[in-house]
This record gives sequence, C-alpha cells and structure tokens, in this order.
Amino acid sequence: MRKRLTALLLGVVFLAGCSAKVEEGAAQPPGGDAPPVAKFTTAPADGATGVPVNLPVRVTVAEGTIDQVALTNPEGEQVEGALSEDRRSWASTEPLGFGKSYAYTGQATGSDGRKVELKGAFTTLEAASQVRATLFPGDDQVVGVAIPIMVRFEADVADRAAVEKALTVTNSANVKGSWAWLNPREVHYRPEAYWPADTEVHVEAKLYGVHYGGGAYGRADVTSDFTIGRNQVVKIHTPSHQLVVQRDGATVATYPASFGRDADPELTTPNGTFVVMQKDPQFSFDNPRYGYTNVLKKWAVRFSNHGEFIHENNDNAANIGRNNTSHGCANLLEADAKAYYDSALVGDPVEVTGSITTLPAQYDWYDWQIPWAQWQTMSAL
Repeated sequence: MRKRLTALLLGVVFLAGCSAKVEEGAAQPPGGDAPPVAKFTTAPADGATGVPVNLPVRVTVAEGTIDQVALTNPEGEQVEGALSEDRRSWASTEPLGFGKSYAYTGQATGSDGRKVELKGAFTTLEAASQVRATLFPGDDQVVGVAIPIMVRFEADVADRAAVEKALTVTNSANVKGSWAWLNPREVHYRPEAYWPADTEVHVEAKLYGVHYGGGAYGRADVTSDFTIGRNQVVKIHTPSHQLVVQRDGATVATYPASFGRDADPELTTPNGTFVVMQKDPQFSFDNPRYGYTNVLKKWAVRFSNHGEFIHENNDNAANIGRNNTSHGCANLLEADAKAYYDSALVGDPVEVTGSITTLPAQYDWYDWQIPWAQWQTMSAL
C-alpha cells in the first residue's frame, strides 16, 4: 500500500513539473526565436549586373553598427573604401573596372547585441570601347588671357550633355564661362571677355565611366591646374604697317611691320580676334601654290591655323613699315621679332582690323571669332 501511494505522489510531482509556466519578468534565453534586428542594405544589390563603374559601392546597416566590410575584385584584392564615423555606412573610394565581378562580405553588430553577416556579389557593365580624352592647358602652364580650355576626344561623342555634366571649371577670379562644342570630338570653354591677369584655374573632367553613347565610355578622368599670365594683347591695324603690343591697355612696344597684301583676299592678313597657338625659334614655311618651300624664318609665333604667323623676315626689310607685301603673315625685322617672341605667351590675343577679308570661324583657335550669345548656344546643356 505504501509503495503504491509513493508512486502516485511521484506522478503528481512529475505532472506538475511539465505544466509549470515561466513567471512574468523571468529571464529569456538570449535571442529567443526572434531574428537579429540589424539589417544590411547594399547598392548595388546582390546579383546586380551592368553596374556603372563610376559610382561608389555603398553598404549601410540599420539597427546596428558595422564591424567590417570588404569588397573584393576578381584578382582577390580589396577595393579601397571608408567607414563612416558612426560606423553605420561604408563606401568605396576607388573606381571599379569594366566587365568585372565583385564580391562583398562583412559583419555588423545589432542593437540587440547579435551579429549579422553580409555576403553578395555583382557585375559591372561591359564597355564596347573606352575613349581617351586630353585636356589643354596642362598642369603648371602659364598662358595668355585669351586661352580657351580644350577637351579633345579620340572618337566622336554622341551624348555631349553627359560629357558636359562631368566637366567643371573653377578659378580664383570667380569668372563664369561656357562650354561650346566645336565638333563631335572637341569642346572648348571660355569666359565672355578675356581672363583676368594672374587668375588661377582648376579644371576637372570626371570622364571615367561616363557613357558617350553607342557603348563607348570615358577611359579616364583628367584634371589640370594652370595660371593666366599678364594681360598682353597684340593689335594689328593692317593699313598702319605697325604691330602694337599692349599690356593692361597701355602700349609697351610698337614694331614696324609688313602684313598681307591689301588688295588680294587670298593673301591679306584677315580681320578677327586670334590666339597665339605656338612658338618656334625657327620655322619652315612652305606654300607650293606660290612657289616656295622650306623657307626658314626665325622667331615664328603662330596665331591661326589658316597660316598666319608673326615672324622675322629681313629679306623683306625694304617693305617693313612701308608696304604690305607678305602672304598673310606679319613680317618684322629680326631684332623686333626676337623681342616680341620673348614677350609672347601661348594664349595671348591677336586682334586684326583694317583688312578687306574676315576669316570664317573655322581655323583653330577661332573661339573669339564667335559672338558670346552664339557661343552659349553651342553648349549641349
């Protein structure tokens, strides 16, 4: 009888233990069945394809902080990136490559103290072609007040607006200007009036990964920092037989000259505002149409691709300062040509008046032959 009673009592205790409830406020097991609160978000998303190469990869976490993030290229190297101060976001700081797969991994700790893992991958877009661009003036150059900023491309650009959005010009004088497309491979920038003397100019062309249209993309970013020099302007009034050099509006030199033949529209020195493009201590002049080749002249300063120079021509000394007898160039005596050559900068304006001919705006660099209102319409934006 006693054994049976003992068995019944044990059974009651066992049943009571099975049906016991946790009291309110008692400790729960860590985490329980609830998922971790921290959550990763990535841009681009896991599995994305055709990802642009010129946008940063971003990783953010909600309800937690990032412990670590790694973005790895196909070669197994980590892409450089930076973690925010609050450790809630990470962004890559170097561009991606075309047509490559990238994997990202990471870990974050949620506000609940639990860890979450990050894993994913994406693929960047393929480029049918990568187009190189060059920028002029280059770094550390000192140039004249009429210098245009030039970006040239090795292939035609279809989406010119996309290119212009990637171009910025800043300068110490806060001068505003405008871009203008001279042809499908070349865009120039200039202000409405000449640059102020001594202006520091910074140009950024963030072209890497910019879609030019037709599957062509920018190959690389290019930048430049250059300086505008003193304000020097050459003034040529062809009937005067004089070449005048002015600095800040004051005449600093006047040289006797012989310009292009007054009555011949093919040989006259044409009207227009030109720009010093090139300087050579000696240059070979060739014009088979008029019966001469390899004629060497000293102190040659080119101001138009139509063929106009300022240069020494002592062979024409009898006409210098008296008659206009050249084929369009400004002939000076040797000493004067050397003095002017030494004073000239690429980018100086050369203003010609008094001729019977005005050149069409088509011979580089013809930027200042285009009225400002028209120049602005040549922008793609």
